[in-house]
Amino acid sequence: MTASNETNQSVVTRRRFAGLAAFTSAAALGLSRVGDAVAAERSFVPAVVVGTGYGAAVTALRLGEAGVATTMLEMGQPWNQPGADGKVFCSTLAPDRRSMWFHRRTAAPLDTFLWLDVVNRDLGTPYAGVLDRIDFPAMDVYVGRGVGGGSLVNGGMAPTPRRSYFEQVLPRVDADQMYRRWFPLANRMLGVNSIDPRYLETTPAYRYARVSRRHAHQAGFRTAVIPNVYDFGYLEQEERRQVPRSALAGEVIYGNNHGKQSLDKTYLADAVGTGRVTIRTLTRVVSVRADRRGYVLGLEQIDASGKVVRRSELGCRQLFLGAGSIGTTELLLRARETGTLPDLPDAIGEGWGTNGNVMTARANHAWDPTGSLQSTIPAVAIDNWDDPVHPAFAEIAPLPTGLETWAGLYLAITANPERGRLSYDHATDRAILHWQASQSTPSIQAAKALFDRINRATGTTYRRDLFSGNRAFAADFCYHPLGGCVLGRATDDYGRVRGHRNLYVTDSALLPGSIGVNPFVTITALAERNIARVIATDLTR
Repeated sequence: MTASNETNQSVVTRRRFAGLAAFTSAAALGLSRVGDAVAAERSFVPAVVVGTGYGAAVTALRLGEAGVATTMLEMGQPWNQPGADGKVFCSTLAPDRRSMWFHRRTAAPLDTFLWLDVVNRDLGTPYAGVLDRIDFPAMDVYVGRGVGGGSLVNGGMAPTPRRSYFEQVLPRVDADQMYRRWFPLANRMLGVNSIDPRYLETTPAYRYARVSRRHAHQAGFRTAVIPNVYDFGYLEQEERRQVPRSALAGEVIYGNNHGKQSLDKTYLADAVGTGRVTIRTLTRVVSVRADRRGYVLGLEQIDASGKVVRRSELGCRQLFLGAGSIGTTELLLRARETGTLPDLPDAIGEGWGTNGNVMTARANHAWDPTGSLQSTIPAVAIDNWDDPVHPAFAEIAPLPTGLETWAGLYLAITANPERGRLSYDHATDRAILHWQASQSTPSIQAAKALFDRINRATGTTYRRDLFSGNRAFAADFCYHPLGGCVLGRATDDYGRVRGHRNLYVTDSALLPGSIGVNPFVTITALAERNIARVIATDLTR
């Protein structure tokens, strides 16, 4: 390592340490902000970033590094304060009020087990929990709530999309540059790592993956080991009981207490560590309007019960929207339709998709147990993306009940060409998703083509006891909402909203409905690319 690289690494290490210390201090003091207290009270700042998910976190870090005082606004709370049980997050098998964002009952993707209503639980008084499910007529959308957004509640799978499909989906983006520079940078910053092959082949925690992999190979399909932001070295220590368990304790959809490199431990810690970035939590953006200096945001600060404790305004010169596909699009639609930003592009709200998400399960034979100890962090996927008719990429998911289930569970990503549309409803002051159940048919057909073939090769059948209505396939919810402010349509090729200087989109809303794999690495890499151009050009005006 050269002296220059050693110096740069030392700066990054000190910055992250400072950022993590700021998070710890805020938690200990019960503060509704992370970072500079003075900055948190200002009524005008140079830059505002709405949200703390992948695109938002990248943007804030790079602005902070460039010396731009930046305020991040997060609707959820910081997840670093232990509850009465000594843990920050609750487990999948024992959810409590920390699990759901103002829901009275959990809303896990599996509805039943053996057709019994034993999966979801009543929660009592609504609370600002970590996972939200936004319910639309024919599609429910899962999103993370808290400092770190979706990184808090996803399975951490971090594949890079196949280049040929990336070029098809985003033809105006330089793929050479993305695959040579921005994807490697995103993977390094996110802490992406791969499981030790020897461990994968021997641990009982991934027996379920090995069984499904063998069945896929029997049917002639390829499989792939998928990198992750969960620390697989930590996972091996979990199994030896050298460290507290998380992936091996049923933790994932309501957060991981250990092991995962969520954004609050990577990009966001680095951002706060610059000394230029402040995060205001439990703060909702309810309006956006222009003024002579830039933009003014109407804010509502809430407490953990949802009560509004303060209303205020915050002005900025540059506004970066990173509230996710639904959140970012809703903010812009509201501004356009209520007249606060009346000349926003007509393309806002268009190009929305589910990334082709569909879930299914198979019933294995009695001689093919999947194990009572299952890691909640997926590590293997079935890759049928080369199928000319029904391309699919299906991650082999756990069913961590603590009991033997003989089940193979999968979340498939398919190349569904159907697109929905978001519009603004004045009566509810919310975005409405226009998506018909029939639009999920291509996803179901792609998954069915794959798993019908596996079932024929192995003599197995589908599990119909996990989804309401005795269904073999569930395509009425998604974990990967994409689109609504599509790159090159609602924005220019770098996320600048057309016709509006210093207004940017940084997140999954930029992707046109599909990317072919779990999308967060792509969102991160694209945000790195975009903010580099913005800093190099727009900040010098």
